[in-house]
Amino acid sequence: MLVQKVLVVGAGIGGLGAATLLGQRGVQVEVIEARPDSSVLGVGINQPANSLRALAKIGVLDECLRVGYSHSGNTFFDWHGNLIVDCPSRLGGDDVPANSALSRAELKRILLRAAESAQVKIRYGVTVEDLTDEGDRVLVRTSDGARDFYDLVIGFDGAKSTMRALVAGPGHDPVFSGYGVWRKTMPRDPSVTNTLLFQGDRTKAGVIPLSEDSMYLFLVTPEPGNPRHDPADFGTLLTERLAGYTGLIGELRDAIDGPDDIVYSPLSEVLLPAPWNRGRLIVLGDAAHLCAPHLTQGAGMALEDAVVLVDELDHGTDLDQAMAAFTGRRYERVTLVHDASHAILTGEMAIDAEALPAACAHMREALPAQTAAVEDALNQPF
Repeated sequence: MLVQKVLVVGAGIGGLGAATLLGQRGVQVEVIEARPDSSVLGVGINQPANSLRALAKIGVLDECLRVGYSHSGNTFFDWHGNLIVDCPSRLGGDDVPANSALSRAELKRILLRAAESAQVKIRYGVTVEDLTDEGDRVLVRTSDGARDFYDLVIGFDGAKSTMRALVAGPGHDPVFSGYGVWRKTMPRDPSVTNTLLFQGDRTKAGVIPLSEDSMYLFLVTPEPGNPRHDPADFGTLLTERLAGYTGLIGELRDAIDGPDDIVYSPLSEVLLPAPWNRGRLIVLGDAAHLCAPHLTQGAGMALEDAVVLVDELDHGTDLDQAMAAFTGRRYERVTLVHDASHAILTGEMAIDAEALPAACAHMREALPAQTAAVEDALNQPF
């Protein structure tokens, strides 16, 4: 290994994945997390085949599949439940299913246990106060008063990353897309055996199965001005935004009886120019490439980052060359996901009720080939 002591900033999916892989190779790894504990914000998360392959590298695939719900792809409907087109996934193969979804809490629990087994040390409620790259090591001072040297500092600190500016400089803050997503965990309807998507009037709803008993409902909506909604109003706001939907989504809307289990997230985007490192500092995952969730690839891209970075550190002979090789393996693939997700978001949000019949006809004709092209690329080794 090119490094023997590493600090990971952020105990999310990518950070825990990288820390575990490094720890399994005998690297001394510390993780600091700004949150006060290991609790998780969010509901469920779909893991496409490429993400599952990364989880296999970490050694947790079987457990993820055991607690999750494997499924075959996406089926598209209009907002009254009329079928538009079915798009079975081209992801997966003999090694992994096309998709497997599970609760975020379960995934976090599995990754935390793997990190613990790899002798990773995690400190909560801790942030970077100051750091100095001295060329052959990095001196880091943290908010808990600790001061130590590391061979590499990896920023997996998410959309609001503090590491991003240290690596890339100012001017790379997330840009609000104009849209937000609402999510709510609900009992799984027997009809929900894969991802079901419903195109509405400048909105898009969907359901994804998480287990035999649960699924999550989501809704993407315009949110002009990036409002800060009161969580106490989430039930009312989500119900209002689902007006006009009938069929399954209408039934789920009518079952909402308050704000409990509803999560709202504004959709913002970042794509840092290459490279994502400055010397011995590097940012990965959402800190480097935050995208719309429309390909359900956010966690997958972060986990792939972790696997590829550790692979380059494991087999490289020079740190600078390893960082350059990492960028060469990741940038084009991440850009594909970022750009495709953005195009899907803006295209769907432009469809109003009047244009919906024509849009459905176009989706029926074009979506299978468009989906196949993206999935064929993402099914390639990363």
